[in-house]
Amino acid sequence: MLQELREKTSGLVAKIVLGLIVIAFSFFGIESYFIARTDSFVAKIGDREISQQDFRSRFDEFRQQQLQAANGAIDAQFFEQPAIKRRILDQLIDEQVLLVANEKLGIAIPAERLRDEISKIPAFQRDGNFDPALYRARLSSQGLTPTAFDDRVAKQLATREIPAGVALSAFVTDEEVNGYLRLRGQLRDFRFVTLNKPALTDEKVSEDEIASYYKEHQSEFMNPEQVAVDYLEVDAAKLDVNLTPDESTLKDRYEKEKSRFVTSEQRLASHILVKVAGDAGPEEQKKALEKAQKIAEEARGGKDFAELAKTSSDDLGSRALGGDLGWLDKDMTDPAFEAALYALDKGKISDPVLSPEGYHVIEVRDIRPGKTRTFEEVRGELAKDFGESERERVYNEKSGRMIDLTYEDSTSLEPAAKELGLTIGKTALFSRTGGKDLAANPGVVQAAFSDQVLVQSNNSDKIELGPNHLAIIRIAEHKAATPKPIEEVRADIQRSIIAARVSKQAKARADELFARMEKGDAIDSLATELKLTVSEERGIGRNAVKLDAALVKAAFDLPRAETAGKPPVRLVALANDEYVLLKLDNVADADPTAVDKPAREAARNTLQQNLSNGIARDFIAALRAGMDIKVAEDRM
Repeated sequence: MLQELREKTSGLVAKIVLGLIVIAFSFFGIESYFIARTDSFVAKIGDREISQQDFRSRFDEFRQQQLQAANGAIDAQFFEQPAIKRRILDQLIDEQVLLVANEKLGIAIPAERLRDEISKIPAFQRDGNFDPALYRARLSSQGLTPTAFDDRVAKQLATREIPAGVALSAFVTDEEVNGYLRLRGQLRDFRFVTLNKPALTDEKVSEDEIASYYKEHQSEFMNPEQVAVDYLEVDAAKLDVNLTPDESTLKDRYEKEKSRFVTSEQRLASHILVKVAGDAGPEEQKKALEKAQKIAEEARGGKDFAELAKTSSDDLGSRALGGDLGWLDKDMTDPAFEAALYALDKGKISDPVLSPEGYHVIEVRDIRPGKTRTFEEVRGELAKDFGESERERVYNEKSGRMIDLTYEDSTSLEPAAKELGLTIGKTALFSRTGGKDLAANPGVVQAAFSDQVLVQSNNSDKIELGPNHLAIIRIAEHKAATPKPIEEVRADIQRSIIAARVSKQAKARADELFARMEKGDAIDSLATELKLTVSEERGIGRNAVKLDAALVKAAFDLPRAETAGKPPVRLVALANDEYVLLKLDNVADADPTAVDKPAREAARNTLQQNLSNGIARDFIAALRAGMDIKVAEDRM
């Protein structure tokens, strides 16, 4: 058999076929025949992908923000709603759509604006001023470089550029402001009769009714599913850490981190910008350069630089300040701008410097030389940093090891507890709404009832309980949801059945009376017939606080009598099966001319903001419609 196979693969035809196969492999790679490409994106916008990690990071940020705002009082199930996840994904898609549009239009964030935005971030400020050393240290602690962080901020700013520009097209007329003020200050007069609950004549509930109600509403009479969990936790604040360093340790730290205590040379600068559009032609660039050269000559000739900036600069951020940019460090501006800035002596004016946004004329008003703080000057700071870093180091080592051990053996917490000297804790039973102590944390509740922990009986992933404080849990006890015995809930069922009867009778009676009002029966005559009082309200505004909100809303929803074509009446449902027969008597629009100028401008701003938001949303929707967007909701 082998000989026969050899003979069949030795001929000319066989060699040609094998040659073609070799060529195919050389072009496409043999691995492509064995390894299938698996898409992992959550969404794809053209060639741009939003990865599962991108989505999860943004979703986790959203969850933390919501939990902090509500002091943790949010059911973990809230975050598992598909609508919530899709909302976060849509935000990410919108950002990518805008970045694509920015690239096509050649929109970029100027270096000066990026620097201004970063310098305003409180985390990078010391005593209210931007601190470059603190900036670099904070980024380093997060594993970020200044370049990576600058890119992130630039992208965030870029996603606002087009919507902001489009929103500027919103225009509100004086008549629209007048109409808004007339409606906003509108007052209404109305009368109403509150209907009493009908007296129930039959309060008997049969056994068949109870049994039927119990069966139909079984989910309302359940003992909730409960779990108790075992847990390990590591809290940096409770770790036994040596926080008192010796002198040699501090000196060694000083030498290693000496660059932290070096203040680089700073320059107090002003500038005048002559903008050049990204798509400008040679002629426009030439005119901009000539204008910048003239400004530089005027400044060198004795004209006040600040006044020139106020009249000639295209940088709106610094123009009103006379071009003042404040104290600048190295690596904070465009490279060409920085090179020119640090080449100038104090009091000198530069030649025009070209950057992505145009030509700059720079003035150096003062120079602050760099210096290195001595060990004695920073000893206290080093000691404090040592304590913080040592606690964090121990925490990272211990928590990291705990995560590794509980992952390696996902069926138990014992190995991790034994190696790390930790005690396994246990919670009391709790439901999906949470419990006490550790079980009050929404992250713990979510993990406890997750498929990984509850169904697969594995250890959980790490659960962040707070800054440098995490836990890992596993199920210790599980009680499935069980129906409550009918005898236990009999009284509740009886009350529910009787309440349903009352509700049904109240609605039928209210509908009957309202039908009579619609046909022309006066509210006063109905009140007399029912032996009820007609309540009267005059000059009621939209934000009345002493009346039921549903009643006020209904009164303002009714059309004017002269335009309705029928009696302006309404049946209003209130809480506890109460109903109100409502009759609108008069509508008085506010006088827009009586509104002072500040209030009128505030109204205009409100209208313009609402209109701008709508235009921006429509524009983004139009951009999305013109792009190839794929969404994999099963990967969220």
